[in-house]
Amino acid sequence: MPVYSYSGVNRGGTTVSGERQAASKAELQTLLRRENITINKMKEKGREFAMPTFGGGVSSKELAIFTRQFSVMIDAGLPLVQCLEILAGQQENKSFEKILTGVRSAVESGQTLSSAMRQYAKVFDPLYVNMVEAGETGGILDTILQRLSAYIEKNVKLKRAVQSALIYPVAVLFIAFSVIVLLLWKVVPIFATLFAGLGAELPLPTRVVIGLSNFIGSIYGLVILVVFIGTAVALKYWYETPTGRFALDTVLLHLPLIGMLLRKIGVARFTRTLGTLISSGVPILEGLDITARTAGNAVIEQAIQKTRKAVEAGRTLVDPLKETNVFPSMVTQMIGVGEQTGAMDAMLSKIADFYEGEVDAAVKDLLTALEPLMIVFLGGVVGGVVISMYMPLFSMVAKLSG
Repeated sequence: MPVYSYSGVNRGGTTVSGERQAASKAELQTLLRRENITINKMKEKGREFAMPTFGGGVSSKELAIFTRQFSVMIDAGLPLVQCLEILAGQQENKSFEKILTGVRSAVESGQTLSSAMRQYAKVFDPLYVNMVEAGETGGILDTILQRLSAYIEKNVKLKRAVQSALIYPVAVLFIAFSVIVLLLWKVVPIFATLFAGLGAELPLPTRVVIGLSNFIGSIYGLVILVVFIGTAVALKYWYETPTGRFALDTVLLHLPLIGMLLRKIGVARFTRTLGTLISSGVPILEGLDITARTAGNAVIEQAIQKTRKAVEAGRTLVDPLKETNVFPSMVTQMIGVGEQTGAMDAMLSKIADFYEGEVDAAVKDLLTALEPLMIVFLGGVVGGVVISMYMPLFSMVAKLSG
């Protein structure tokens, strides 16, 4: 029996590693999954491979369309294997086609749909698989698939809102930085040579710009560029560690404007995910665990895990959520009402609808505020460089005229 070495993350977010004997990779995945360990890497006889995570060449839009079509076919009474065969045959994404073909083969061999999908965690994440399993157990797979497709579509909309808030300022800053570097590197030295040949007296702004140009053109500019790239790479690797991810996510949540937007996104994702899971029949503890792993922010993930432990110890959901100081009081109050009335899933869906609307409004307000600021910044910096280069020429023309 082959020996596998593995590394992964347990339910508490701690990195774990070790070695196990197993008949196959699938068997080891099943064993570790029972111990609530999510595998990141596995090694067998010197060969390494990365375990699938959400994504894998299949977009959320493609997954949402597949889920919606799947639910309609199941509701129409088509056999499960036939549904998968039809949907696999009409996929333009060849990677997704192979995955669906593999799922169909596993179902044909006697596996349940959820266990077959669990083998492709790159596409079907724990939330998806657990909801499918709940649908199979309760005999309401078509209803569960409809809820899943609606959830994925709302999640895609939320991601697009975040992307639209980030793309514009990042693009403007990149263009501004590129234009400034190009001016200082190529254009300013030409003017500097001209002024030196004419013996012109340079005003302070011109001297500052020429000094920056000389700095960028020297070895020090290259050193700073290397340091900048090295820092960015180091931050990226640090963010992949639990400590780094928690520290950076904490900073992001406390940033002006951006922090409030990220907090609203976190609340919307938490309530939408947990509400969808509860309404699908997934137990509350398992739902909280899945919601924490799909939170997208380490601070919110830790808060949900603390809440889960408190609920596991016999407490209600609302009090631990209040103690985390992560979720707004309105959210905890509405969740408390949902607990008392027994309509937790409906209340969570209403909170998610409200905060998704808040995210849309916050994104529009942010873009409205950033657009004039970015234009003023870009025009001021580039215009300042150009004007500083023409100032000595104006002085020379004035002297000649005099």
